[in-house]
Amino acid sequence: MSRHTYTASAISTVEQRPRPGKHWRKLVRRNPIGFFSVLFLSLLALMAVAAPLIAPYDPTQGSLLKRLLPPLSPGHILGTDALGRDMLSRLLYGARVSLLIALSTVLVSAVIGTVIGAFSGFRRGIIDRVLMRLIDVQLSFPFIVLALTVAAILGPSLRNIIITLVISSWVYYARLARAETLKLTQKQFVEAASASGAKAHWIFLRHLIPNLVPTTIVMASLEVGRIIVAEAGISFLGYGVQPPLAAWGNMISEGRHYIFSAWWLTVLPGAVISLAVLAANLSGDWVRDVLDPQK
Repeated sequence: MSRHTYTASAISTVEQRPRPGKHWRKLVRRNPIGFFSVLFLSLLALMAVAAPLIAPYDPTQGSLLKRLLPPLSPGHILGTDALGRDMLSRLLYGARVSLLIALSTVLVSAVIGTVIGAFSGFRRGIIDRVLMRLIDVQLSFPFIVLALTVAAILGPSLRNIIITLVISSWVYYARLARAETLKLTQKQFVEAASASGAKAHWIFLRHLIPNLVPTTIVMASLEVGRIIVAEAGISFLGYGVQPPLAAWGNMISEGRHYIFSAWWLTVLPGAVISLAVLAANLSGDWVRDVLDPQK
């Protein structure tokens, strides 16, 4: 083969390789709503982090002279509440609390549930049977009833609401991880590692846990919306985040007494919760497409 022929062949080979970012552009075209949902959640998280810089007022300070101002009032674009506190500022600070609780709960629940579920499916035997029966017992209780019971026992606080939601949520990750582990243990790479003399803990940490990460991430992304709603419901009932700390749930609770005279007190935080949950669910679908190797 001549030098020119080899060079032309090499150039042809390079040109046939997929361009960087082609896979991502394909996913964006296939599910643009999911992609923009991810952007919306990212923007919401960024605004929550930057709330002290962009919020026009202190969310806990109000003026009775400015109470119940409607949206588009001078100096208060989203109005004020019954104590004269700026609604925009409270929504921004409420995003910090609600997203912090949701992300913390999802992260801790995912780690605990995935490790326990994977260990149960890997060891099997009496350990697996005991753990699964305990999980079945917990799953027999409605989620919100269990969460309210734990919250009532621990008492209302930011830390306790996270603990409450973790206790109520880890079982879902455990069941999923166990099911995936049972399938993975039948794969050839696990059997080959075992046949080569690899120890059980090495197989568990090196081969099983890394292969559970994509599935866990997808479920975690879908769980964010559910946790936001759960936290809002618990705070609405008075067992979660306590005033004067702003959270979307207790903002709705405080505004329900004025629902006919000041609709924005409940509609605005309710709308933000709805948008955040919808975006979280759509983002979960997009994350699943991104992590699917067949896409």
